[in-house]
Amino acid sequence: MEEVHYCNDPEKVRAIPGAAASLDRLRGAGWMNIIVTNQSGIASGKISLDQYKAVQSELDLQLRHAIDAVYFCPDSPAAPTPRRKPGAGMLLEAARDHGLDLAACWMVGDRDLDIQCGRAAGCRTVLVRTGYGRQQSDAGADFEAEDVTEAAAIILSNP
Repeated sequence: MEEVHYCNDPEKVRAIPGAAASLDRLRGAGWMNIIVTNQSGIASGKISLDQYKAVQSELDLQLRHAIDAVYFCPDSPAAPTPRRKPGAGMLLEAARDHGLDLAACWMVGDRDLDIQCGRAAGCRTVLVRTGYGRQQSDAGADFEAEDVTEAAAIILSNP
């Protein structure tokens, strides 16, 4: 979704243009679409669990229910657990829960820590230049893309 700092209002949710169609294409090709997200605003009190759930529900609607699963980590950066990105914990949970081979999976994100998380789990990686992606220096991603539409095209052409 378009970046909203500590988004706690579903009315501020805006899916990236083309994201729903791109996720549909990935699903049609047999991929699962799973979100892994740090939500430290919960730990800091900037967003409640109910607000997070309302925002996630709105995003799901805007993405036409193309997301298969969501894993979130409310940990503070000051007290991280292995679940908090760049740790691979949420990806390991998703692999366990859905029978995924992480070496055959992709991690797409707009931050260096997303790319580090994907690498730690053994995934191929794509840095998107939406959101925080324009501010990242050298994430070391396998690929870079302007947005999720371009990222989906990369994934589909590199099975």
